[in-house]
Amino acid sequence: MSGKKLRDASALEPKVAVAARQTKLELGADTVSIHKSGIEFRSPTAFEEWTEMTVSLQSPVDGSRLSCNGVVVACAGNRHTGYHVSMVFTSLTRQAENRLNAMAHSAFGVS
Repeated sequence: MSGKKLRDASALEPKVAVAARQTKLELGADTVSIHKSGIEFRSPTAFEEWTEMTVSLQSPVDGSRLSCNGVVVACAGNRHTGYHVSMVFTSLTRQAENRLNAMAHSAFGVS
């Protein structure tokens, strides 16, 4: 995946919401990296690989919301230091792909 880390923690307002069947997290923008085909984030909770999840993002440009379904492809870490979770989005519409790509390559991202 190619992606950009958000430069400004306030770029995604108010937060990024990640929800699995029995878990819901509200993540600050400083713990999230958006990619054109997925997302990576730090979590206090471990997730099993292949867990289906829903991510709700708010655009830093116009404030619109984007909801994406995806699958966890990697989760590394421990309960003491937290977990690094990688997720790939599935079944994105063309419009959602374009909006996600714009977020990943916006002025708010860094290499």
